[in-house]
Amino acid sequence: MDTVISVRGLRMSYGERQVLRGLDLDLRRGETVALLGPNGAGKTTTIEILQGLRTRAAGDVEVLGEDPARGADAWRARLGTVLQDWHDHPRWQVRTLLDHVAAHYPAPWDTDELLRTLGLEGHATARVRELSGGQRRRLDVGLGIVGRPELLFLDEPTTGFDPEARREFHELIESLDITILLTTHDLAEAERLADRVAVLLDGRIAIFGTPKEVAAAVQAPSLVRWRDGCERTDDPSGLAWRLHQRYGGPVPELEIRRPTLEESYLNLVERSAA
Repeated sequence: MDTVISVRGLRMSYGERQVLRGLDLDLRRGETVALLGPNGAGKTTTIEILQGLRTRAAGDVEVLGEDPARGADAWRARLGTVLQDWHDHPRWQVRTLLDHVAAHYPAPWDTDELLRTLGLEGHATARVRELSGGQRRRLDVGLGIVGRPELLFLDEPTTGFDPEARREFHELIESLDITILLTTHDLAEAERLADRVAVLLDGRIAIFGTPKEVAAAVQAPSLVRWRDGCERTDDPSGLAWRLHQRYGGPVPELEIRRPTLEESYLNLVERSAA
C-alpha cells in the first residue's frame, strides 16, 4: 500500500521538557488510524508537526511525499482538518460558507453533492448558529473535506455528543473514502472507526496495531462467567477447559468476554505509570 505518513525518530522539546522522544509512525493510504494517549502525551504536538504548523527538533517526517516543514500551498490543499472546537462564522449560511471555502481549492466537491453526503441538504440556507451540535459537527467535516483532501485530521471529533449524534457522526466518517488520522479519548469510538490504533506514551508509540492486536499484546485479562462463579484471567481458553473437565461436560451458563480496546488501553497506561 502507499504510505501517506512516514515518521522516524521524531523529537520535540519545550524548554527542558521532552515531549516526543523518538516517535515512529506509518499511515497507509485508505486506512483510519486512531492516535491515543493521556493528556500531555504529545498527540497535539505530533499532529501540528504533521500539518507543518510546528517545527520539529529532530527526526524524519514525510506526509504525502513531502516534508511538512517545507510544504507549499499545493501540498496543504491535499490536507483536511477538523478541529476539536470551532465557533467561527455563526452568521454565515451553510451553503454560502461551503461555497466560499470551496472556491479556494482547484477541484472541490460539488456543494449539492457535499450537502447530501453530510445530511445537511435540508439546512442549506440555515445560519451556522442555528444548527444543532451534531449538525454543526457535520458541517465542520464538510469544511474539512470540501477540497477533496487525500488526508484528513480529526481532533476529538465527538466531544460532548449525545449517543445518537455520535452514532450519526460515525456513520458519516465511515462513508468517506479518505485516509484519516484521528485523535480521541473515546476508546469505543477508536474501536469502531480505526483500522489500527497507535498508543502514544512517554513520547513514543508504545504499541501499534489493530484493536484486537493491541488487546492481545497488552494482555488485559478476559472475564469468564459461569453459573457458579466469575473470574478474570489471561488464559480464558485454559480456564474454560478446566471448567469443562470439572463439570464433566458443557459448562453451565458459560460466558467469555474478551477485553475491549478501552480495557487494554487503560491496562497499558497503568503499567506505563507504575
